[in-house]
Amino acid sequence: MGLFNLFSKKSTVPYKDEALNKIYNLLFCDNIGLYKTETKSSDYPWDILLADTIDIDKLKVITQDKSLEARQRILAYNLLLSNNSSVTQKELLGVIVEVALLGGLDVLAAFSEGGVRYINHSEKLLVWEAQTEQSNDLINKLFSDSMNVVHKIGPWNNERKPFPRKGMVRLTFLVSDGLYFGEGPFEILESDPMGGPVISSATQLMTFLTQQEAHK
Repeated sequence: MGLFNLFSKKSTVPYKDEALNKIYNLLFCDNIGLYKTETKSSDYPWDILLADTIDIDKLKVITQDKSLEARQRILAYNLLLSNNSSVTQKELLGVIVEVALLGGLDVLAAFSEGGVRYINHSEKLLVWEAQTEQSNDLINKLFSDSMNVVHKIGPWNNERKPFPRKGMVRLTFLVSDGLYFGEGPFEILESDPMGGPVISSATQLMTFLTQQEAHK
């Protein structure tokens, strides 16, 4: 299959802070090498995901293990795809919204198990793992709107593009059968019948998270 090379060492660096650049690139689960340098655990599922030898059967077990984090399952799916093992189901596991502002890049990444990462253009990181009823409702809405887009577009069969330039917004969908994305000027995508609801849902989630952070 023409999927990106999961073992590629290429990365994109939108921030001045090196640690944030690593966090940013780890969100997309498309470079297993980054996980090998950042993850020291030899426990399941990392013992399989980071093994020198690919075990197709064990990777398939990981993809179906919903007790794991979404990013671990995405890595397993991507390892299968990069080793020409077919994936027939279409499961959305992550949604990443990037907005390139004058002052830098805003990134909101939500995952199917309820975790969220928000990197503000001022290079502040917010990590959400609480999974409250309200946050789960907001994430479910974002995923529902995103799945409407996924059903109407196809996967991207090349390596991930560099971060978007100023004035642009990119919607990236981490799906079991590959990476899907849409991109355009913010004012155009915001009014698009497919992209607009995703941007609206992502904005509501971001607003909720920043309000929770402000009340700490």
